[in-house]
Amino acid sequence: MRWFIVGATALAIGLSGAVLKARQQAPAPRQQLAEEVFKNIQVLKGMPVDEFMGTMGFLASATGLNCTDCHVDESGGSWARYADDNALKQQTRRMLVMVNTINKTNFGGRQVVTCNTCHRGSRKPNVMPSIDRLYGEPPPDEPGDPITLVPGKLSVDQVLDKYIAALGGAQRLAALTSFTAKGTHLGFDDAAPSQIDIFARATGERATIVHAPSGESSTALNGQAAWIAAPPADKPVPLMVITGQELAGVKLDAAIFFPGRIKQLLTNWRVGIPLILDDRDAIQLQGDIPGGGVATLCFDEETGLLVRMVRYTDSPVGRLVTRTDYHEYREVAGVKVPFRWTQRWLSGRSQFELTELQPNTPISSERFAQPVIRDRP
Repeated sequence: MRWFIVGATALAIGLSGAVLKARQQAPAPRQQLAEEVFKNIQVLKGMPVDEFMGTMGFLASATGLNCTDCHVDESGGSWARYADDNALKQQTRRMLVMVNTINKTNFGGRQVVTCNTCHRGSRKPNVMPSIDRLYGEPPPDEPGDPITLVPGKLSVDQVLDKYIAALGGAQRLAALTSFTAKGTHLGFDDAAPSQIDIFARATGERATIVHAPSGESSTALNGQAAWIAAPPADKPVPLMVITGQELAGVKLDAAIFFPGRIKQLLTNWRVGIPLILDDRDAIQLQGDIPGGGVATLCFDEETGLLVRMVRYTDSPVGRLVTRTDYHEYREVAGVKVPFRWTQRWLSGRSQFELTELQPNTPISSERFAQPVIRDRP
């Protein structure tokens, strides 16, 4: 099974033969709950479909398994067979109930213990300490939540002002109101890159279309609502509404490309301890995402440029993490823009590389409307 991310969101979607068209007047679909869309949901009820899919990624990453490891073998060729029970799914349900009970009994319901607490990427928790880990170099960790604060050394304004200056200055950033771009997208298990088109406006809209050999897939954010669209043959929910904290995260992903108002993108900013990314010193800032979730932004200490953003959203099973690494800044109309970035999440990875970017181009609002899926003739 092939999984992809399209656009700025950290959700996995498949690519195949479909032509996606947008209609400005199309109403946003109701936020369906997991048990309304999928059969045999017994424990993870009451959550929107996109959040449910995110929890599947969390469980897979915590245990080091993939979709067909947990579901029956026949599910690889049939969405309906994902509902079939097996011993591993039944055990997973019992473990989810156990974890919830531990948190309620010992931590007042706070989510302190998750599957990842014990499994750490392994199907079977390791009950024996590792001598190599104890005496060797520890593996690098993601910038955590909460980060370790360093009061008094640097202010948030100092870091962000240096970033704004490194990009070209506040005046030039304010002058960038939209852009269209072309380039390539490479999914986690793609054999070769596919062509992409990106449309974005500083008012909070963004759309991405991936032109795969077998067809097209797209995402759209109209500033208030967002969708992921894919053909029915490749995704159990062909049109998925992005909701809650993930929607807030998708809005942040889009806003990062218009960073003139970066100080207003997050609240409760704080400065963390320095860290090393790709053998370079980096400064990390963390803030709360309006609408829910937390984001940690890492800036190259020498250049001042943003090199990594890690955002976290809550779910009933644990934190859902999306990480974006930014590379190859180029100057366009006096503003430096990353022409290459990689986005990783708990069930996939996407690599984007731009070949051209046209600033301040007029873009119709229809580009950002809810996608409509049409089978190819």
